[in-house]
Amino acid sequence: MLVCLREWGEMLHQWWNIDTYNHILLVPLIVAWLVWLKADQLARIAPRPLAWGLPAVAAGLALWLVGRMTGIKLLAHAGAVGAVQGAIITILGARASVLLALPIAYLAFLVPFGDEIIPYLQAITADIAVALTLWSGVPAVIDGIYIDTPAGLFIVAEECSGVKFLAAMVTLAVLVAFTRFCSWKRRALFLLASVIVP
Repeated sequence: MLVCLREWGEMLHQWWNIDTYNHILLVPLIVAWLVWLKADQLARIAPRPLAWGLPAVAAGLALWLVGRMTGIKLLAHAGAVGAVQGAIITILGARASVLLALPIAYLAFLVPFGDEIIPYLQAITADIAVALTLWSGVPAVIDGIYIDTPAGLFIVAEECSGVKFLAAMVTLAVLVAFTRFCSWKRRALFLLASVIVP
């Protein structure tokens, strides 16, 4: 995984220095806690390396390479994390990997995501703001992310998109959904709420 070292450095920089991604600093601790919850069961399983994990490593590295060649950091970062997930599956084997499916899958939240959806979230925020403004009796006209009212022209800033809260909420909601609910219906409803509320 040394080939992906640059991407791990970029991700660490984002986690530490960009407040949208500060919640990701908790992900390794959460993964460690999830593994600890399974420690007794894990102790009874001998790791048996599994060759079919290698295609997952290859797929992760292929995604990393595509991201690196195209300059799309999201793909490169996702590929770097995917390669690690594949390596864990390869080393631990099938039984241990199934037991640790949640923490292994949860590693996906190490990938800083959200910047790509800011324009869409800004548009939704603008629509909500105009609806509420009109509801209050103040005339308003919307043009993209610009809102024109008698009081002046307003713009929905990137900070108002809610991406910071959405990314953090989804990350934590997955943890809650899969550690506190047994029903897939309740999990789905909880995850839906974790997207709608922020």
